[in-house]
Amino acid sequence: MLIPGTLRLMSRPAPTLLRERALWRAGASRVAGVDEVGVAPASGPVVAAAVIIRPNARRIPGVRDSKTLSVAQREALAPEVRRRAVAVGVGAASVIEIDRLNIYHATHLAMRRALARLGGYDHVLVDGLAIAGFEDEVGPYDAIVDGDALVYSIACASIVAKVVRDRLMARLAARYPGYGWEHNAGYATAEHRAAMADLGVTPFHRRSFITTRRAIEGVEQLGFDLLATPEAAPTGPGAAHARPGMSPR
Repeated sequence: MLIPGTLRLMSRPAPTLLRERALWRAGASRVAGVDEVGVAPASGPVVAAAVIIRPNARRIPGVRDSKTLSVAQREALAPEVRRRAVAVGVGAASVIEIDRLNIYHATHLAMRRALARLGGYDHVLVDGLAIAGFEDEVGPYDAIVDGDALVYSIACASIVAKVVRDRLMARLAARYPGYGWEHNAGYATAEHRAAMADLGVTPFHRRSFITTRRAIEGVEQLGFDLLATPEAAPTGPGAAHARPGMSPR
């Protein structure tokens, strides 16, 4: 199956199966690649996917780090990844969990939930830096910086996770129009920040994130200013430096 735009991608280094093959030769037949999507956005859950590739399978042309692919390419690749994989698991951590645990721990919770849906695995390959205590939770694993660009099973997981989260944000956009989630996926774009200032925040905004806190504080300050009793404009020395609503001292 040739994915639209695949020929343009051929000039970029493709993720390889070197890590998976080494583990297959060592007897680990169910090697799970794991990646997450949605760490940075101001709204929506963080989503992780885990994908087990069939040992010695041929790579799907066009599979790359999801960030380098267009929407159309990801949408075409995701079902092909699911069709060819031995198992696919998807997990998420909600906005409430992100605010309660912090995004770092919530992301690892989403990863563990994705792995739990695989029906068993022998070894995990995860994108990013080593995670404190992760081996105690999931068993043997390797952390690979830029794993979504270098390791085939992780790249597959990145595509699945990105498609799942983008579709979720599009559905939320229909419930909460005006924030542009259908195309900004909850990231704090200028459009999104302006909507937060105009419309306020929703239950799906991460209140632990500074962008959301600033929006909430701005709305609260506006309400305070509207309720405040207007005072006469200050005059005399220091008037030019007086703050609104305060008399110079």
